[in-house]
Amino acid sequence: MNAIASAPARTASALAVALALASVYILWGSTYLAIRFALESYPPFLLGAIRMFLAGALMYAVLRARGATPPTAKQWRTLGVLSIWMVLLSNGLVNLAETEVGSGLAAIAVASMPLFAGVFAMLRGKHPSRAEWAGLTIGFLGVLWLNAGSELSSSTLGLVCLIIAPIAWAWGSIWSRDLDLPEPFMAASAQMIAGSAWMLAAALVTGERITEVPTLDATAALLYLVVAGSIFGFTAYIWLLHHVRPALATSYAYVNPPIAVLLGALLGGEHFTRHDIGAMAVILVGVVIITLSKSRAAKPAAVAPSEPAA
Repeated sequence: MNAIASAPARTASALAVALALASVYILWGSTYLAIRFALESYPPFLLGAIRMFLAGALMYAVLRARGATPPTAKQWRTLGVLSIWMVLLSNGLVNLAETEVGSGLAAIAVASMPLFAGVFAMLRGKHPSRAEWAGLTIGFLGVLWLNAGSELSSSTLGLVCLIIAPIAWAWGSIWSRDLDLPEPFMAASAQMIAGSAWMLAAALVTGERITEVPTLDATAALLYLVVAGSIFGFTAYIWLLHHVRPALATSYAYVNPPIAVLLGALLGGEHFTRHDIGAMAVILVGVVIITLSKSRAAKPAAVAPSEPAA
C-alpha cells in the first residue's frame, strides 16, 4: 500500500481507540488459526485466491459506490507487481507453510517482518540509529534461535516459506512508499484483486483442486478471513493510523504473535516448547525496540498501511 505521512492524531475517545486496537490485535492475531481451519478443505493458493478476490471485490464495490476514484491504468500495473510481494509471496506462502507447521509457529516466524523492513530501509539509504541496530541484532538472534531447533527445522517447506514470506512483505512495504498509488482503501482493494490473480495462477501451476465439498467449518473460516481479517481488521488499522501515534497503530506487529500462539493452543490444540516461546520473546523484544526507536525519530516517519501476511 502507499505510504501515509504521520500527522498529528485526530481527537478520538479512549473507548474508540481501545475498540480499534482490540480489533486489530484479535482479528489479525486470529487469522493464522483461521487459515489452518480453512486449509482443511481449501488448498493454500486457492484459499488465498478466493479470500483476496472476495475481500478486494467487496471493498472495491463499496468504495466506488461512495465515489472513490479508481486506480489509473499505470497504478493497476504497479499494484499488479506489488501484489506479487504483498499477496502471493507473503500471504500465499504463509498458507502453504501452514499445511505443515502450526498456526502459532507461523505467526512467530512472520513477526520477524519489521526486522527485514529495517534492513531494506537501511539499504535504501536510511541509516538505523543505535537503538534500531540493537533491535535488529536482538531480533535476528531470535530468528536464528527459532529456526535452529523448533518444528520449523523438521519441515523444509515450512522453513523456506516462513523465511521468504516476511522478507517479501517487508520489501513490498518499503518499496511501496515511493510509488504512485491510490488512496489507502482503494489501493488495498485493488491490490487484493490483483493478488488473487497471482494466487489463482499459482494454484493452477501447482495443480491444486477442490475435490470434495468443503466442510462448513472450513468455509466459515474462509468467510472469517474475508470479513474479519481483510475488511474489518484493515479498516480498524487505517482508522488508527489517522487517530493515534504510528507506534501505537503498528503495535500489532508484536501483539499478534502471542495472541496467535494463545488461540492456537486453546482452540487448535497446538503445543509449544520453551524453545518456541523463548524465540518469540527475543524476536518481539527486537521488534519493540525498533518500533519505539522509530516513533522517537526527529522527523515524522511514513507509515505504509498494509494488512499483515496472514
